[in-house]
Amino acid sequence: MAIPFNQAARVGVYLVKQKLLGNKRYPLVLMLEPLFQCNLACTGCGKIDYPDPILQKRMSVAECLEAVDECPAPVVNLPGGEPLLHKEIGEIAAGIIARKKYLYICTNALLLKKKIHLFTPSPYLNFTIHLDGMKDEHDHSVSQAGVFDRCIEAIHLLKEKGFRVTINCTFFNNADISKVAEFFDYVMSLGVEGIVTSPGYAYERAPVQDHFMSRQQTKQLFRDIFRKGKERGSKWMFNASPLFLNFLAGNESYACTPWGLPTRNIFGWQKPCYLLGEGYAKTFKELMADTNWDQYGVGNYEKCANCMVSSGFEPSAVEDTFKHPIKALKVALFGPKLDGDFAPDIDLTKARPAQYRFEEQVKELLSEVEAKPKVERVAARVG
Repeated sequence: MAIPFNQAARVGVYLVKQKLLGNKRYPLVLMLEPLFQCNLACTGCGKIDYPDPILQKRMSVAECLEAVDECPAPVVNLPGGEPLLHKEIGEIAAGIIARKKYLYICTNALLLKKKIHLFTPSPYLNFTIHLDGMKDEHDHSVSQAGVFDRCIEAIHLLKEKGFRVTINCTFFNNADISKVAEFFDYVMSLGVEGIVTSPGYAYERAPVQDHFMSRQQTKQLFRDIFRKGKERGSKWMFNASPLFLNFLAGNESYACTPWGLPTRNIFGWQKPCYLLGEGYAKTFKELMADTNWDQYGVGNYEKCANCMVSSGFEPSAVEDTFKHPIKALKVALFGPKLDGDFAPDIDLTKARPAQYRFEEQVKELLSEVEAKPKVERVAARVG
């Protein structure tokens, strides 16, 4: 089981509590993004296309922990940007773990050797290393030679030190099924506890736009990947719910539940989700209460049309698992269905047109940064 039993049990108790309280919308995982800056420029990334004053901005330790306290989610993902660039990342992690939240630090691993001393192994701590394939595929996707080798070195180091390690891989329309299977076999041989996988989200600001997949392409790709694994007799462990994998294989007709993974970043609580930024709320309570959730998601908004990413649909799968545990158990035991028709998809014809607000938001955010005292801006650059 890739997800630790204690974590799964804790999440189960949390879900029961939400049901007893009658909550329709509740967070499952907090996406805590303390900076946008990164030391790589991946071809499929649309998260780092900001002017330098914004990329130099950081959330403080106090702001990070306040967000954790605001949001009752039992799990915290710490992505970026690259979180290890934050000079206080050790304090942020320690504070989250002290609150007994399950923490996943999502990193490209380039700084792990330098900063591993800031962390102590804990059942609440997991390092998720970003890997998009074997050496040639991964180094191409991050536009820098030698990164794959440093990732593997970091995985070995983390395992030697007693840390829990998973890998996170994103697939696009150029994925080679045989190479994906070889890659999954290889990372499992390294002793990683699980694989987190999703199709790439079609970021409008990504430097390369022609490799994002349609939903039909995503479903066929993952059916082919899972089928290849069965043919090889592979024992892949996924850090995901069985029904999310069933969804990737085209066997579920889930609607997006973006409130399940709310995002807090340097400018506040991002509306509506980690992937799509169209405004900010000042508090978690305001995010949940004032976001017009019905305006977003597949079938509701053009920008969401091809999304099948875990940050939107893993909470949907977890909710379905709670409602249909026998179905989830069957998929866990026998794997997703790999033949026959796909489940009916959501009608896209009534989705509202995309609104492009990035330039307007950047101007607003820059004005906020420039309005702050000069001393605070200098401190942020030092970080």
